[in-house]
Amino acid sequence: MPLILIIVTFFILVLSFIFAMLGLGGAMLYIPVLHWFAYDFKTIAIPTGLLLNGITALSAAIYYFKAKMIDVKGSIPLIITSFIGAPVGAYFTRLVSTDILILLFAAAMIFAGGKMLINSGQPEKDHMMPVRKRMVIMGLAGFFIGFIAGLLGVGGGFLFVPLMIAMGYKTKSAAATSSFVVIFSSFSGFAGHISEGHFNWPLMIVASIAVIIGSQFGAKFMKEKMKARWIKQMFAVLLLGVAVKLLWKLFL
Repeated sequence: MPLILIIVTFFILVLSFIFAMLGLGGAMLYIPVLHWFAYDFKTIAIPTGLLLNGITALSAAIYYFKAKMIDVKGSIPLIITSFIGAPVGAYFTRLVSTDILILLFAAAMIFAGGKMLINSGQPEKDHMMPVRKRMVIMGLAGFFIGFIAGLLGVGGGFLFVPLMIAMGYKTKSAAATSSFVVIFSSFSGFAGHISEGHFNWPLMIVASIAVIIGSQFGAKFMKEKMKARWIKQMFAVLLLGVAVKLLWKLFL
């Protein structure tokens, strides 16, 4: 196995542990890591990141489902509309330059990370938004998030989690439910890229094994050890850090 593939796989193993705790698939870091190791951003990093994103989320969601932490019924509007939006976003990737994709990717992470950091010290909400209003908002937001996820090569969890917390979900429940929702938009977006012939099978196979291992340990650690405030702060710091790194490389 080439040394670079071993190094990349190790990074992905560690990242899958972290992102499983946050209810995210990890593509927001898988993609930059792959890009930093000279894999093409549009044809290799994005589709591989989507695949690993879906596998990380699926592995973590299995654990969370057994622990009864996922709101399956409440997540249906997000699942349906994000599943539709993701391949549409993947299609539009061909129409957008790599620099613009990276800029959009960073801007989305700064928005989500900043909002989460600001809210990290606030107490958990003690009531949920009314069901009908929640379903409408989640349905409309789901398509937009799915489109962005497919376009940027991410699963959408970095937007799903803040959305659900704003609607009254507890942080751990939002993270766990997000991991379930992300599965569908990730694989839907991945299918859109594969149909365009974007893949690197050796990388995908080895990295997939790594994320299955890392995400199982991450999910277990989140359930048993993590506090809601820590999850929000980790979420925010990771997003902002990667955004700064991407922008630094893009403009300097």
